[in-house]
Amino acid sequence: MNPPTDLFAAAEEGVVVLDGGLGTLLEARGNDITGQLWSAQILRDRPEEVLAAHRDFFAAGARVATTASYQVTRQGLAAIGGRPEEADELLRRSVEVARRAVDEAAARAGGDGVDRWVAASIGPYGAGPGRGTEYDGDYGLTVSELAAWHRPRIEVLASTHADVLLAETIPSILEVEALAQELSDAALPAMLSLTVADGRMRDGTELSEVTRVLAGVRNIRAVGVNCCGAEDALAAVLILAEGTDRPLIAYPNSGERWNHVARTWEPREKGELTPLGAVPDLLGAGVRFLGGCCRVTPREIEAMTGLIGKQESHG
Repeated sequence: MNPPTDLFAAAEEGVVVLDGGLGTLLEARGNDITGQLWSAQILRDRPEEVLAAHRDFFAAGARVATTASYQVTRQGLAAIGGRPEEADELLRRSVEVARRAVDEAAARAGGDGVDRWVAASIGPYGAGPGRGTEYDGDYGLTVSELAAWHRPRIEVLASTHADVLLAETIPSILEVEALAQELSDAALPAMLSLTVADGRMRDGTELSEVTRVLAGVRNIRAVGVNCCGAEDALAAVLILAEGTDRPLIAYPNSGERWNHVARTWEPREKGELTPLGAVPDLLGAGVRFLGGCCRVTPREIEAMTGLIGKQESHG
């Protein structure tokens, strides 16, 4: 029997494998992502490279293509001399490229009955004009100001052929409140992924506060964590599971740490839990959407897919 075509129904029947680090894969493919727009610059100048990266993740077993829209903002385009409306064009392009990758993967698989989806990435304020403050959520903005900033991008992405909106790497409870407000009536279902450390949001908020904020927001259909170490991801989903019955998401980093001041990757600490090493415990914690974030490659997604398959078969 073919799997369900609805993403969330599919997650009820089995773990949905997400992709890995799109930006870092683009870098590994020889693209320069060090500019102000990061991977959005590649979307702007070489969309075929973004398509190739999506292909690589699908070939590795991923079932969701996360769009290259994380850092597409009107302020970001204006900072490099682009037109504000170009941001909207790039948001739509990011979905079109990911949708093409989905269609191509289905064609290559010859009707294998495996459904694949497009998640439209909504990055935090800190990844745009916040200049790296996704690491602490120290924006200095109110909920209303953050909601107004997110609103145009959400409206554009919700009008595309994406399957789901994915607000990711969210560090601040104020931004959670803003997104809950803006996503509650969006034209597409949504997922929310936080960035965490030591069992809390990056701004220090207890995760129980997140589940309280989301309690009445039906359109946010899943919640979880990304852009953190595997140990932090595991600790966080265990806490979130206590306060919500929504499907849980986890896509941790490779374990290497991004020094946003020096703009370099630093090696992970010896003995630190890796995303692959965390798979059994993350599944045991109830995670239904599992993948990787920064520096997690197609090779690791392939290995993760194999581990998930083995664990589910032993059920």
